[in-house]
Amino acid sequence: MTFRQLDRPGTALLRRLREPAPPQPQRCEFCGRHLPAEHRHLADTDQQALTCACTACALLFQQPGAADGRYRAVPDRYLTDPAHPLGEEAWAALGIPVATAFLLRTTRLQRSVLLYPGPGGATEAEPDEAAWQAALGASRLHAELRPDVEALLLRRDTDGIQCYLVPVDVCYELVGRLRRCWKGFDGGAEARAEQTAFFDRLAARSRVLPEGGGR
Repeated sequence: MTFRQLDRPGTALLRRLREPAPPQPQRCEFCGRHLPAEHRHLADTDQQALTCACTACALLFQQPGAADGRYRAVPDRYLTDPAHPLGEEAWAALGIPVATAFLLRTTRLQRSVLLYPGPGGATEAEPDEAAWQAALGASRLHAELRPDVEALLLRRDTDGIQCYLVPVDVCYELVGRLRRCWKGFDGGAEARAEQTAFFDRLAARSRVLPEGGGR
């Protein structure tokens, strides 16, 4: 005789509730098209937020004057400038309280902002403009920075200060990665290892800013 184990009433439902829900497919926020894991982002300058978009819609917003300039396509360039590194004086002038931070300009606020990752996400600070200029006024990467869509991603370690010009969505990707593994006050060993691997990938992907500037 063959026996089958039957679920008691409600057991299957409880089991499904315990299981994590499958991730919902991402859609373009303009046309509703399903998006792959790797997709384009637009910066919403009114809301100071990122919006997911398919390639076709992202290309539309690259046209001058599209949507009155509210949406700006996040570019895909990664730059470094090893011949002109940031020094400890610049780091001290910016007053960054942690080992990793990113800096960007926003058109909505008409100022520069400093953000750094932590267990609750990205913490925002408003550096003193004079200190900002003293720290970065001579930086070629800072001069290349496009408002709203690019950021300077900085990390201070025993070898000095790493500085990369990256798409702004890359910075928020790092914030999300660290938030998932953050432990204790400083993030812990797992978060430090995650940062090291992330910056190693940046170093491999970045190109040196030419003397005539980027494109």
